[in-house]
Amino acid sequence: MIQIRFIRADGTEQTIQTPPGQSLMKAAVDADVKGIDADCGGSLTCATCHVMIDAPWAGQLSPAIPDECDMLDFAASPVEPGSRLSCQIQLTPALDGLVVRLPASQY
Repeated sequence: MIQIRFIRADGTEQTIQTPPGQSLMKAAVDADVKGIDADCGGSLTCATCHVMIDAPWAGQLSPAIPDECDMLDFAASPVEPGSRLSCQIQLTPALDGLVVRLPASQY
């Protein structure tokens, strides 16, 4: 199991434990993390799983593919340097302790 800490825009936090091998979006949806809407279910056709990953964690992720970068243009909240779509982040044991910031809104 790996631990992930989600920080909402209002500063409240939720920590979950999840097995590796799935997407960050799936782990968040399964744990009922408020602020990850995931309307498309992870098919990379919306931006309602927008998250921000800050250093040093961002450097441990595989780079965003062009389709993810394009889809972030449709995010409701401003895109930041660490913005990613959580459906495109695969959880590995190396991400144990990951800190994820959530935008104020996905719509």
